[in-house]
Amino acid sequence: MRFGYTILYVPDVVATVDFYERAFGLSRRFVHESGLYAEMETGTTVLAFAAEPMAEANGLTIHRNTASGLAAGVEICFVTDTPDESYERAMSQGATSIKPVALKPWGQRVAHLRDLNGCVVEICTPM
Repeated sequence: MRFGYTILYVPDVVATVDFYERAFGLSRRFVHESGLYAEMETGTTVLAFAAEPMAEANGLTIHRNTASGLAAGVEICFVTDTPDESYERAMSQGATSIKPVALKPWGQRVAHLRDLNGCVVEICTPM
């Protein structure tokens, strides 16, 4: 068993891909011509986006993320040597701050924000 990918269900896959390219510097790996599914280049584990109607098509009932509502109980994390610059870049592209970069007791520098869909994103230094 290996961890292959995380899928975030979002209202607009293409807009989300564009945001993640601008805010986090990721590259698109694949965007289906339907606009209902996409994958980003993130290293060994894939970050994917699927349109919310795909959840229902897969037999799932989901809590939809919204920019102003409570976030779902999940976060994605990007590890970087430059968390302050990465946080500022994301903020300049429309992310919403939860908590700016701060030093944790174990020595890691960590920030939390929300993407354009209200999904929680952590930016941190390596452990």
